[in-house]
Amino acid sequence: MDRNSNGDEEPSSWEELYSINLIPSELFLKFRKELQGLRVGLNLEFYNAPINEYQAKIVLKPLAPDRRWKFIYEPIRQDVRVLSKKIPLTNFLNLQVGVGHNFRMNATGWKWKLTTCFGGDGISRIRNKTSLGVCPGVDLRFGWRADYVLPEVTGALGTGEALFNMSSGKLEASLDRVEGILTHNDKGILTHNDTPDLYDYKDQEPAED
Repeated sequence: MDRNSNGDEEPSSWEELYSINLIPSELFLKFRKELQGLRVGLNLEFYNAPINEYQAKIVLKPLAPDRRWKFIYEPIRQDVRVLSKKIPLTNFLNLQVGVGHNFRMNATGWKWKLTTCFGGDGISRIRNKTSLGVCPGVDLRFGWRADYVLPEVTGALGTGEALFNMSSGKLEASLDRVEGILTHNDKGILTHNDTPDLYDYKDQEPAED
């Protein structure tokens, strides 16, 4: 570690400042059937890190672009939930609410979640999904994130501080999730997934796909 003119420690190599990880920690396989204005899905979800875990979900939601609800059943956890769509409060702030019941614990509760596209002070984060249509009925979707600190240039005169000082910033990017999506409609025709969902990160409760 090196010290700048203010005595603060800074990373001594580009490898410490910028890192990109292309090994996904989540692998999803999704089977979807479209019928009578609804989409029924079976999700098989494998988590590699930080713990090895497997989850299965049955998802039911309307096909309409303005769908207002989503039903999710997890047979392993014996958990059932109904989630609302993301409700825009402002141009950059969304609210989602959900109610659920766990049959194993015989407990009912609700959750809410605020999401925004902006990061906070210091380290900011971009989270997104990128979809790739392989062929009709087969799609790949990649969930990725980037944590970054923007470079900063400062200076001073007559204060005893350095006339010119520059911070290199920082970037940590990773490919967190890879999804394989197979879609079949009620006419027996494979179709592309034309209504991709927003990507919510690992804190995906109650926002889930």
